[in-house]
Amino acid sequence: MELQTDNPELSLAFDFLEKTAENVFLTGKAGTGKTTFLHHLKKSSPKRMVVLAPTGVAAINAGGVTIHSFFQMPFGPWIPGGRTEPVAGGDFNKGLSAKFHRFSREKLNIIRSVDLIVIDEISMVRADLLDGIDEILRRFRDRRRPFGGVQLLMIGDIRQLAPVVKEEEREILKPHYDSLFFFGSNALKKSNYVTIELKKVYRQSDPEFIDLLNRVRHADGDPTTLALINKRYFPGMNTKTEGCIILTTHNYQAKKINEERMNKLPGPFHTFRARIEGEFPEYSYPTDAVLELKRGAQVMFVKNDSSPEKRYFNGKIGKITSIDGDVIYVKCSGNDSTIAVEPESWQNARYGLNEAGEIVETVIGAFTQYPLKAAWAVTIHKSQGLTFDRVMIDAASAFAHGQVYVALSRCRTLEGLFLTTRLSPRALIKDSSISEFTEKVEANPPDKERLQEAAVVYQHSLVHDLFDFSPLARRSGFLLKLLEENREKIFPETVDSFQEIDRNIKSRMVDVALKFNSQIDNLLSGEPEIGLNPNLQERIRKAVSYFIDTLKTFTVGFARIENSLDIDNKEIRRSITEAAKRFQEEINIKSVCLESCREGFSLKAYLEARSKGAMEKSTEKKRSAEFEQGHLDDIPEADTALCEKLKAWRRQKADSEDVPAFMILHQKTLMRIASLMPSSLKALKAVKGMGKRKVETFGEEILGIISDYCTETDKPFSRGDDPPDDKAALSRKEKPNTRKVSLDLFRSGKKPSEIASFRNLSLSTIEGHLAHYISKGELSVHQFLTPDNISRIMAFFSSWGKRELGPARSHFEEKFTYGELRMVLAHMESEGLESDVPMA
Repeated sequence: MELQTDNPELSLAFDFLEKTAENVFLTGKAGTGKTTFLHHLKKSSPKRMVVLAPTGVAAINAGGVTIHSFFQMPFGPWIPGGRTEPVAGGDFNKGLSAKFHRFSREKLNIIRSVDLIVIDEISMVRADLLDGIDEILRRFRDRRRPFGGVQLLMIGDIRQLAPVVKEEEREILKPHYDSLFFFGSNALKKSNYVTIELKKVYRQSDPEFIDLLNRVRHADGDPTTLALINKRYFPGMNTKTEGCIILTTHNYQAKKINEERMNKLPGPFHTFRARIEGEFPEYSYPTDAVLELKRGAQVMFVKNDSSPEKRYFNGKIGKITSIDGDVIYVKCSGNDSTIAVEPESWQNARYGLNEAGEIVETVIGAFTQYPLKAAWAVTIHKSQGLTFDRVMIDAASAFAHGQVYVALSRCRTLEGLFLTTRLSPRALIKDSSISEFTEKVEANPPDKERLQEAAVVYQHSLVHDLFDFSPLARRSGFLLKLLEENREKIFPETVDSFQEIDRNIKSRMVDVALKFNSQIDNLLSGEPEIGLNPNLQERIRKAVSYFIDTLKTFTVGFARIENSLDIDNKEIRRSITEAAKRFQEEINIKSVCLESCREGFSLKAYLEARSKGAMEKSTEKKRSAEFEQGHLDDIPEADTALCEKLKAWRRQKADSEDVPAFMILHQKTLMRIASLMPSSLKALKAVKGMGKRKVETFGEEILGIISDYCTETDKPFSRGDDPPDDKAALSRKEKPNTRKVSLDLFRSGKKPSEIASFRNLSLSTIEGHLAHYISKGELSVHQFLTPDNISRIMAFFSSWGKRELGPARSHFEEKFTYGELRMVLAHMESEGLESDVPMA
C-alpha cells in the first residue's frame, strides 16, 4: 500500500490492522482521507475482510454491503441477549435472534473465516446494533471473546452525523446503555481497541478556516466562533447564485427548492429512466430512478468519472447547457469545456467464496443512470462525503449533533461559504457523551511502541492458539456426555470406543500441549520475534509433527464408530449427530492449521490455514478402508453398505409419513436384516422385530433393496431360497419426483399455470415446486417476477421481520400469489437471507 509519507497516522493505522489483532477506530476531521484509506486497504490488506455500512447508499459508495443484509439483522432495537420484537401492550420480547440467523453454508463460511470486518460511517451505527453483531459472531466463532475474536476497523467521525434513534427506541434502550453512539456498545467496551485520529486535512488548505471548522466540530459556541461564522452571512444575498448549492437540514426543504427552480425553467422536461438489473434495492439508489431534467438545470454529479479523462467527481456542480438524444451536456464553473455526460453504472454486490475459498464480491445487481441529480439544494445528511466550491447553508433549524459541522466542512474555502441566516448558539448542538469519549481517547493516543507490543502479543497468541487443544477437548467431552446418557440406545462398543478417544485427547493432546506452551514461553523470553528465533521454530516443527500424527489416530478411530451413532429417537439423533459434526470440524481445523506449520510458524500461512479450516465442508464423506473395516467391527456380522441403504430408506419413509424412524423399523431390527439378508417374505418374517404387519407393509420394499444390493455386489442371499417375486420387483421401481416433473415442464417452455392445468394440480403447488429449485439456485426468481416487485417483496419481509405469507399478501392487497411470495423467500434463502417460512 502506498501511503503518504507525510501522514504517519495513516501508516500507523495500516500497521495496526496488518500486524496486530487490535480493533481500530479510525477517525478524523472531514476531508482527512478516511474514505481513501479504506479503498487502499481493500486493495492491499493481506487479511480476509468484508466492508459494511449502516445505509444502502453508504455501502454502495464504500464498495461493500449493509450491516443488516450481511448479518441478516431485522430493523428495530436489539436488547442485549436477543433482538427485540413488539408484542401486545407495546412491550418487547427478547431472545428471538436465532430465528433470523439461519445462514447459508456460504455465509457461515465467510463469518467463520473472516479476519477483519470494516464498518464505514461508524458514527451512524447505534450501540445496540454493534452488540447484535457481537452476539452473532460469538455464536458462530469464539463465544469467549468480543466479536468472536474478529478484528474490527471502525471508520468515521463521531462529531459528524449521529445515529438515528426514534423516541420509543430510546426509551427501550436507555436502561441498557449510557450512550447510544457506537462507543456505548457493551461488547466494544470489553474489547481492546485503539483510536487513531487523522490530522492532515486534504479538503481545505487555509489554516484559519481549518481552525474555525475544528471549533465548530467541538461544538464550541463561544461568541468569537459564532462571530467568525456569521461573517459569512450576507443579508439579501441572491439565493440563486449560479454554481452554488444550498444545504438544508430537512429533506422537504431541499425537495421544494429543487422542484420550484426546475418548474420555472423554460422548455420541456426530458425523462431518463434507470436500467435496473438483478438485485438493487430502492433504498440504495444513488440518484432518481426516473430522472426529470431540463436545459438550464443546475445539477450535481453523484459519481466519479469512470473514464480516463476524470472530467468530474462526486459532488461537482454544473449546469445543463443542452440535451441531445442520449447525451446530456453539462458546463461547470471554471471549466472552458462542456462535459458530454452518458449513463454510468453502480454495482450491488454480496460477499461469496470462490473455488479457492477466498472471500470475493459477487455482483448481484446493477443500477445504470446518468450520474446527475437536480442540485440547487441537497440535505446536509446527503452531502456527507461530498466536496463543494460554493455552498449556501440554511442551518438555522439544525436538530442533531454534528449537522452544522458537516455542512460547513463540505466547502473547500471560507470564501466559498455563505449563510442564508445567522447561526445562534443553539445550532451548535453539543453531546456530553461525545466530549467525554473524545477526552479519553485523546489522552491515550497509540504510538509505535504500543504497535510493537501489540504485534508481539498477536504473534505469540497465534502460536499458543496453534497448540490449544482445549476446544477439541470440549467438543469431545460434550459428545461423550450425550453418548453416555443414551448408552442403552447405542451399541455399547461405540460408547466405550469414544471414551478411549476422549481420554487420549486429554492425555496425549491437551496435557502435552500445556507443557509445550511453557517451553514456548521460555524460548520467547529470549527472542520475542518468532521469525528470528530458530530454536523456537525447530521446537514448533517437532511439536507439529507429533500432534499431526496423534490427530490422525483419532480421525481413524472416530471414523470407525461415526456411522453407528444413528438411533431411533429423532431429537436425540439430531443432538448426537450435531455434536459429532462439531467434533469432526474441530479436528479438521486443527489438522489444517498444524499442516501449515510443518516447516515452521508463518503468520501469513497460519492465518490462511485457519480461515480455510474454519469453513464448513460438504457433509458428503469419502469412506476409507479403515473406516469400512472399523464399522464392521462395531456392527458384528452386519453388512455395512446394505445397512446404510436400509437406514436411508427408513429415514425417507419416516419423513414421508411424518413419523419417528423407530415406528418404521427399530434400529436393532434393521441391523439384523443387514446381517441376515433374507431373500423371501417368509425369511424376513423370521427376523426378530419383523411381525406380520411390518412384513405386509414394508416387506416387498425391503426385499427389493436387498435384491438390488446383492445384484450390484454379486453377493448371495444368506437365508431363504425364494427370490423376490414380480410384484416386489414392480414395487421397487422408483416413483417420479413430482418437483422434478414440474421443473422439466417449465424448462420445456410451459408457464406455471399451464403446468398446473397439464398435471391437474393447483397453481400454488406448481409454484411451490419451482420455489424449491429457486432456493437451490437452479432457477432464478427473475424468471417469474420483475426486479421492482422482487425488491418490494424483499423490503416488506425485511421490515416485517417474521417472513409470514398472510400479512405479506394482505399488505400487497393480494397482488401476488402465495406461490410468488414463496419464490421471493426461496430467493432470499438462496442468497443467505433465509426466512422462517418453510419452502414448499
